[in-house]
Amino acid sequence: MKQRILITGATGMIGRKLVTQLLVKGHTVSILARKPIQIKNVNTFLWDIYKKEIDQSCMDGIDTIIHLAGEGIADKKWTKERKKMIVDSRVMSTELLFETIKKTKSNVQNFISSSATGYYGDRADEILQEESDPGNGFLAKCCILWEQAVDKGNIFDMRIVKIRTGFVLGKGDGGLSSLDKPIRFFAGTALGSGKQWVPWIHIDDIVNIYVEAVDNENYEGAFNGCAPFPVTNATLTKAIAKQLHRPVWPINVPEKVLEMILGKMSIIATISTNTSSQKLLDHDFKFKYTHLEDALKQIYK
Repeated sequence: MKQRILITGATGMIGRKLVTQLLVKGHTVSILARKPIQIKNVNTFLWDIYKKEIDQSCMDGIDTIIHLAGEGIADKKWTKERKKMIVDSRVMSTELLFETIKKTKSNVQNFISSSATGYYGDRADEILQEESDPGNGFLAKCCILWEQAVDKGNIFDMRIVKIRTGFVLGKGDGGLSSLDKPIRFFAGTALGSGKQWVPWIHIDDIVNIYVEAVDNENYEGAFNGCAPFPVTNATLTKAIAKQLHRPVWPINVPEKVLEMILGKMSIIATISTNTSSQKLLDHDFKFKYTHLEDALKQIYK
């Protein structure tokens, strides 16, 4: 069934491709943005979450909201102020959307929100399913507060889906471009112990998960947005190096060195999250890329 969909965070890595996919499938797409943006066949509405301002007409006739907005986790060092902004950008934006639904008495049926595998914290080799307890640390706290804000949408009797997104692999964008940079300059090496699990997913698959969540009413609650076979940081580093025809140094970058360079944000590189995508498979989701080598081949071809 064709829907009228409102997307936040539409200019990000996932959002750009998602807009295109939804238009191809015949949905009507609008976006919320901080400044005017011209996208063919897409209506743009403005909002400012920190000022709690929003063009309320954005809700006219909307069936589904896809909420991707949030300050970049790894864009800047984690000062106290930056960490607050990372959390507020997710929680306050969600609250503003729900306040607008209430004020406009909109009949939104579905609310599909991004979250992250950081929800589970640093869990070594533990296999993590959607029912697993949340973890500790800043990343987990951010995701917990984010999902709690999303769950408040239950008062509107709408279908709520939360996609706990892993490490997204895409060409020239996102975390992969940062990870492969030292490898390109012959400085490739595993980070920390190298044994930490990385729940990767190809950009095409994470976009298709959102598309499927729009179309399939059986999608409800939290889903781990990651490929079926997570890999260690050392394996990921070697696989990227293989595609770039570069060597990998046998000496890892110690965690203390990473913390000296990145501060507390270094946990992004050293956290171990061995997530399971069994729930997606149980919902008959068909991955295009289940194996890391195939995903990287497509990106670096």
